[in-house]
Amino acid sequence: MVSLKRMIRRRPSLRDYVVGFAAEKVHCHCPLPSQHLARLTPKRFLDLHQFINKKAIEEERARLGDEMKRGYFADMAEFKQHGGKIAVANKVIIPAMAAVKFPDLEVSFSDGKTMKLPIRVSDLAVDSDKSSVPKASLVCLSFRASSQEMINSWSVPFLEAFRKSKGVHLYQVSFIDSWLLCRPPIKRFLLWTMKKPNNHESKDTLEKHTVYSFGDHYYFRKELQILNLLTGYIFLLDNFGRVRWQGFGLAKEDEISSLHSCTSLLLDEK
Repeated sequence: MVSLKRMIRRRPSLRDYVVGFAAEKVHCHCPLPSQHLARLTPKRFLDLHQFINKKAIEEERARLGDEMKRGYFADMAEFKQHGGKIAVANKVIIPAMAAVKFPDLEVSFSDGKTMKLPIRVSDLAVDSDKSSVPKASLVCLSFRASSQEMINSWSVPFLEAFRKSKGVHLYQVSFIDSWLLCRPPIKRFLLWTMKKPNNHESKDTLEKHTVYSFGDHYYFRKELQILNLLTGYIFLLDNFGRVRWQGFGLAKEDEISSLHSCTSLLLDEK
């Protein structure tokens, strides 16, 4: 009986097995699973991940603040004050060194084809034919249907003045930001309804395009400092995609004259 009790006392416990196994791992320099986990999630990676998330959250907060300040009623109240003429157009051409670049914008044609505006010389390959890049491009931006009359007040005289000019493009861009209308099936149907019959081939040298831009345009508008969506915005670009002249709202006679003179200067530039 005494010998049986001694055998029970000498029987190794589960704790002894665990301690012995851990000691063997330490002596053979085998890393524990926690060390592998530490290598897979270093502190530097965690800090970077938190920094990116924090930056994204701050940008989203700033965006929500802007959208809350600039709603439809704020635009309408401002529109009643100036009728869409938020500023007068440039009287002279903006120097190339002081001009800002027009941000990239993907647009769709009524046939479903897409392209990126603006067309720049710098975007072409070294051995490409640069004659396809327009020397002057008039880009008219309309965010609401109510601004179409304003766009026409600029584009119609411009088309008449430079109808036979080579190296001039005219783009009328309509922005569509409705979530439903941006869905692929609805978008294709909408573009199909925008198709116009080509009854006769145009004899104009000037290239005129009516295009559409779908989706969110918040950051695009922010780069161009566009706030009121009820008015029209007119930009004259050079062959490097720089904004050399800008107009707003309904065109006046003296503003149309300055637009035409600045366009002629761009056509004369080498």
